[in-house]
Order: sequence, then C-alpha cells, then structure tokens
Amino acid sequence: MAELQHPLSEGWGRALVFVYGVFAVAATGRSAVQLGMEPDRALLAYSLSLLAAVIYLVATTCLLFGGTTGWRIAGIAVTVELLGVLSVGSLSYLATDLFPDRTVWSHFGQGYGFLPLVLPFAGLAWLRHTAPRAG
Repeated sequence: MAELQHPLSEGWGRALVFVYGVFAVAATGRSAVQLGMEPDRALLAYSLSLLAAVIYLVATTCLLFGGTTGWRIAGIAVTVELLGVLSVGSLSYLATDLFPDRTVWSHFGQGYGFLPLVLPFAGLAWLRHTAPRAG
C-alpha cells in the first residue's frame, strides 16, 4: 500500500490549505452575489466562478484531510483548476462579451493579484512533493 511522503497539510501544505480556503470563501461569496443580483448579465461567467469555488473547496478539504485518496482527488481538483483558469483567462480576453464582469478566473485572476493563476502550479508542486511512495 502506498503512503504519502509528507502529510498534505503540514509545512507549505498549511499555507496552501489556508489560501485554498480563502479562495473557496471568496469565490463562493462573489459568485453567489453575482448570480443572485444579475444572473442574466453574465450567467456563464458567474457559473464558472461558482465552479471555481467548488473546486477550491474540494482542494481545501482534500489537502486538509490528506491520505492517499485525498492526494488523488486533490490532484484532479488542482488539474481541473489549472485548466479552468487557463481556459477562462484566455476566453475573457478573446470573447469579452462572455465575460462582461470580472470573476475569479477571468483575465487569469487579475482581480485577485493573479493568485488564481499561480495557485494551481503551487498546488501541483506540493502534490508532487508529497506523492505517495510504495510502502
């Protein structure tokens, strides 16, 4: 049975849990307000922001609880996050009519200091560092 080299929520993992938790709350709040106030203004963009919130919540939970299963699910979540921020970031420049309002991933997270672009790379690096090894 494989075991993790390092617990996911220790060391730099604590910082990742914190940042992912903050982003989960921020993206949930922002998307809920946007969807509640003017859903017709940018339904796709706001819905993708809500998806980002769910992904951040999954990553936070998996990093916090750890284990091999948590590591695997966190890997999937962070990979989807990376694909999402790259796709939405690109689309927000190429198809501006789809993103009339800022969201967590639009313009590669510019409204959040580009942390949404950096975060999945940091998450993947941490997951690689903590990868399960044969036990």
